[in-house]
Amino acid sequence: MQPGVRNSITDVPGLRVGNAQDAALKSGVTVLTAEAPFTASVHVMGGAPGTRETALLAPDKSVAQVDALVLSGGSAFGLEACGGVVDGLRAQGRGFAVGPVRVPIVPGAILFDLLNGGAKDWAQNPYPALGRTALDAASNRFDLGSVGAGTGATTATLKGGLGSASLVLENGITVGALVAANPVGAVTTPGEGHFYAAPFEIGAEYGGRGPDTASGLGRRLENRKMQAMTEHANTTIAIVATDAALDKAQCARVAVAAHDGLARAIVPAHTPMDGDLVFAAATGARPLGDPLGELSAIGHAAALCLSRAIARAVFEATPAPGDLLPCWRELQDR
Repeated sequence: MQPGVRNSITDVPGLRVGNAQDAALKSGVTVLTAEAPFTASVHVMGGAPGTRETALLAPDKSVAQVDALVLSGGSAFGLEACGGVVDGLRAQGRGFAVGPVRVPIVPGAILFDLLNGGAKDWAQNPYPALGRTALDAASNRFDLGSVGAGTGATTATLKGGLGSASLVLENGITVGALVAANPVGAVTTPGEGHFYAAPFEIGAEYGGRGPDTASGLGRRLENRKMQAMTEHANTTIAIVATDAALDKAQCARVAVAAHDGLARAIVPAHTPMDGDLVFAAATGARPLGDPLGELSAIGHAAALCLSRAIARAVFEATPAPGDLLPCWRELQDR
């Protein structure tokens, strides 16, 4: 397996991603959409999720496909970003047909970034407009790091961010991941020079430092600022996607498998204070020849992509006025 041309979730043909952010707010929105409706499901493993319309992604629910998925900052306020995306899709004539009416289907998830130093004293909720702007910006090329839903993201010790990665399987199926990394836990080992996801790095996509052979996981748990785990909520929210023809039940299995990648890149993961969630999406362009074997390979690739995307999110983060935590690159330059 090798990364796609862009090493991005948009290596999956037909997918587009758009970002919108507000520097003063230190928050933003990321939207994934496609040229046509796509199949999706979800799996939640964090203890504090914030979601919209995720119940309809269960395999037994009647709506088979969605028009977009939204990742947003802003905690519960950020769920309103989905409304802005719905308005934009309606203007495009998109949505689930109910007689003469079309209803865009837009599930979403939020992360907690309300205590990151940004201005949160708005008179009107900014997230619907950010959602609409992100949808309008959707393209097969988009920025990583301190943008979109990753604008104000943080980890235990560093700024978080927006990350993405992809892999192309030997049979030609493409798998990609998109993540807003904002965990309670740490993404780097003690000293901040090495990523927990280092064993899965391809080339130098997040610095090429390799694994940290001098430290164990125990040191991180002893030395990190444990107080943050009780004072704040955080959350890592992600989308994994493929061009394989998967139904909702198969997408659900891929979402479950992808959570392994989250746990390999963040220590600790899936805490009671995180709302860790993974959407899985499938455009359906490539039929499965060996459903069980290929589904297993897609799940494995999704986990690898998600680990790499989380590390890339932190690697690509950039400093901004008022930040409460440093960026990974700032520390390496000292």
